[in-house]
Amino acid sequence: MYEWIIDNGMTPHILADTGSEQVQVPRQFEENGKIVLNIGPIAVQSLDLGSEVVSFDARFSGTAMSVVIPVEHVLAIYARENGHGMAFPEEGELPPATDPAKPDRTRLRIVK
Repeated sequence: MYEWIIDNGMTPHILADTGSEQVQVPRQFEENGKIVLNIGPIAVQSLDLGSEVVSFDARFSGTAMSVVIPVEHVLAIYARENGHGMAFPEEGELPPATDPAKPDRTRLRIVK
């Protein structure tokens, strides 16, 4: 998703849950236990979108800081310009169940 946003000339942002001490972010910018961070190539250095953590170096109000966010605390990645992106369920949140009354349209079938 990050590459798609960059390739389309937009600015990638992530929304993260800051409710854990494992999350290392500038706490003065968090709001209601969450923080939005610009992770575009101009805004950050040493970006690592790993399978365990998202980490990078950035300046916040002129002060350099290393940011570390375990991936389970990343709630969304999206383009600032249009809001398109991907949201992830919060910890303990289950994806919506399918309605058995509605037909499952995800299967392929041969039509003759």
